[in-house]
Amino acid sequence: MISIGGVIGAGLFVGSGAIITSAGPGALLSYIIGGLIVVLVMRMLGEMAVLNPDSGSFATYAHQALGPWAGYMIGWLYWFNWVIIVAIEATLVGAMIHQWLPSIPAWIGSLALTVLMTLTNIYSVKTYGEFEYWLAFIKVVAIIAFLCLGTAMIFGFVPGIESPGLSNLTGNGGFFPNGFLPVLLSVVFITFSLVGSEVAAIAAGESENPEKNVMKAINSVVWRILVFFIGSVAVLVTVLPWNAKDLLKTPYASVFDMAGLPAAAQIMNIVVFISLLSVLNSGLYTSSRMLYSLAQKGEAHRIFLQVNKRGVPVWAVLASTCFAYICAIFKFVSPDKLFAFLANSSGGVSMLVYIFIALSHIRMRRKIEKENPGALKVKMWLFPYLTYATIIILLGIFVAQAFIEDMCLQFYLTSLIAVLVIASYFVFYRKKQPSSGFEERQIEKVI
Repeated sequence: MISIGGVIGAGLFVGSGAIITSAGPGALLSYIIGGLIVVLVMRMLGEMAVLNPDSGSFATYAHQALGPWAGYMIGWLYWFNWVIIVAIEATLVGAMIHQWLPSIPAWIGSLALTVLMTLTNIYSVKTYGEFEYWLAFIKVVAIIAFLCLGTAMIFGFVPGIESPGLSNLTGNGGFFPNGFLPVLLSVVFITFSLVGSEVAAIAAGESENPEKNVMKAINSVVWRILVFFIGSVAVLVTVLPWNAKDLLKTPYASVFDMAGLPAAAQIMNIVVFISLLSVLNSGLYTSSRMLYSLAQKGEAHRIFLQVNKRGVPVWAVLASTCFAYICAIFKFVSPDKLFAFLANSSGGVSMLVYIFIALSHIRMRRKIEKENPGALKVKMWLFPYLTYATIIILLGIFVAQAFIEDMCLQFYLTSLIAVLVIASYFVFYRKKQPSSGFEERQIEKVI
């Protein structure tokens, strides 16, 4: 369920409307292209994760394949990215609570839920998994209900609603009413909104049968993106006119409302709230495990290696929570300066992570094929051609940010932070050569 619900966030329930308004029905093609990119990256990650399940995941693989500097950079950037995401989600859930209960200030609501998720993560991995299971379950039920209702509307099975047929796909300017460029630009935004699938690989590393569960989680990426993202967007562009801006502000609620479902807007607000809470919960888990992995390699303080009797890295969880909430405070005291700087600095990290997953995959695949080809239980399709093609596309998406008005600051600040993190490795860590035993342990695991 963590795997299935991992990428179903508020970006799908709300952001899809903006994509459809920009690209028209062609947004469906944008989601197909974006989904395919993520599927290819997850297949590469799956191949490496089955060989060596590890809570450090792609940071560990970058360390092995490209060198300690790469693992250090990706590990710290990914940790930074997730604590900023936690801060953003915390402020959003606080704002929603304040909207429902005006007597509760937004900062108190965000603090209370952040503390609740922290306690959930600290108690045990099982508690985190159970909590995330039910949050993901609610999101999945909402999507399935939407798909069933939308399909019934398309085929005219809903009383009182005439089937739209293909009129919304072919009318109002056709499938590409604003040309093909918005379709390509939308791929950039969609690819960023689809990140989160990799969390399943990190979580599976702590399961009872990591090899089996990593394989199941990664393989499910294909059908969950096909059903939940592409399927639901196909329903949206068929049922709703692409130029109905008011309806597309809250597209899922609009479809439920058209079908006469009472309190549709309120129900979708609850689903969005749960989606935010789910991301907040996963963010604390993911950031703490990445910090723990960095400490294993001697690239973070050894205090983050301490675990409680249930195997939870408590200090890593607490450190991630504290940093995230400090960032959340900036949203309340300096939203246009400090908080905007932090958000833009982390905005492009996910693409860098995906690029390094692909680069690590090439190096590790060639090494395994030479030394132990029988260990390859999961293989990337059409290697190495699809891997090289994916790298080129990902680089194109990352650089494209510089030419999109809303994303250019994100591109430059993320690039600057990445350069500073790499520089910090060579200044503070390279000469230390910590004897953490990490290299020896990793070699033994792979063998």
